[in-house]
Amino acid sequence: MSAEQKTESQPVAPVVTETAAGAEAISDKPAVAAGEAPVEPKPADKEVSDHKTEKPAEDTKAADSAAEEKSTPQTTLAKLASQLPEIKKNTGHDEMWGVKLSDDPETHVPTKIILQKYLRANDDDVAGAMKQLTAALEWRKKYNPVELVESSFDQDKFKGLGYVTTHEDGDNETVITWNIYGSVKDNKKTFGDVDAFIKWRSALMERGVQKLNLNSATVPLADGEEDPYKVIQVHDYVSVSFFRMDPSAKVASKETINVLSTAYPELLAHKYFVNVPVIMGWMYAAMKLFVAPATLKKFHPMASGTSLAAELPEGIRTSLPKAYGGQAGTVQEIGEELKLQSSVEDKTKEAVEPKSEEAPVAAVKKEEVAEEAKTEETPKVDEPKVENAAAEEQAKPAA
Repeated sequence: MSAEQKTESQPVAPVVTETAAGAEAISDKPAVAAGEAPVEPKPADKEVSDHKTEKPAEDTKAADSAAEEKSTPQTTLAKLASQLPEIKKNTGHDEMWGVKLSDDPETHVPTKIILQKYLRANDDDVAGAMKQLTAALEWRKKYNPVELVESSFDQDKFKGLGYVTTHEDGDNETVITWNIYGSVKDNKKTFGDVDAFIKWRSALMERGVQKLNLNSATVPLADGEEDPYKVIQVHDYVSVSFFRMDPSAKVASKETINVLSTAYPELLAHKYFVNVPVIMGWMYAAMKLFVAPATLKKFHPMASGTSLAAELPEGIRTSLPKAYGGQAGTVQEIGEELKLQSSVEDKTKEAVEPKSEEAPVAAVKKEEVAEEAKTEETPKVDEPKVENAAAEEQAKPAA
């Protein structure tokens, strides 16, 4: 065998080349014989190859990315908004705080603000916001607080207990709800019927929210800026004994917290507990154990009611009641109270008024039947005499 034949029959050994980074790489290409120039692909062929392999992949990737952007919302607000139609359908209710929820929050600012509040209440967790919004809509469907605001409540239970005031400060307006717990005369009567108390308390909160005019809002909430759609709550405990807390009051208070926290999130700016005995400072310290720090910052216990004005915006201080450091009249004089009615009047009204539309007709029919009975009864007394006289007249000729 010749040397040339040996060279052709030997297997081709891999060639070791050096990469640009200096590392070694193994190539499966056969070695180029000495004196031969390596064959490079034609530029045209390379362009065609690139066009056939790379461009379709890029186009597919771009198309997939565009489809993903359309199908997947990019923000938590958009994600929650995309679930709103289903939430409304499942709950059978579409009203929140006097606002008819729109399926397009981007063009309906009041709806957008409501969704923003539920997201903020859940630290931008969409699943948590959906759950709370669903529970709130179910509760509103059951209790209908919009109608409760116009209802009448038992004055023996709730007279003097709650008020709503509005205070103008330039272009701004501050809404305050007042709970005067010192005016409660009978704890069992006021707090014993928990459902009745929840309805009254929710109606008071709803009246305060109505004063915010959310339905006419034109500017959504901005990150990092103060939320103007909130109310201030004042709880006055003057003459209230904390050492003899009625069990029914505790139950009603706990249920109220559950309802308001679920159905009215991110609507509380600050809550002031005034005329609280200094010795009860332990109550505020105990709150730190189970209340979120962000919420705890909104709670302000005060030993004197007159200290309240110093805590509120300067522009509204003069319009506050005198008992709370202002220059206006009493909260009873300047505040708006829910409709009240005596329980005696309610019972009398129920007894006098028909319970249904059929009642008046039934009453008239009953009177007509009674008159007919009287008319029929009168001749019946004489009927036997007439019949006997006729029999006698017929019997005479026969005799």
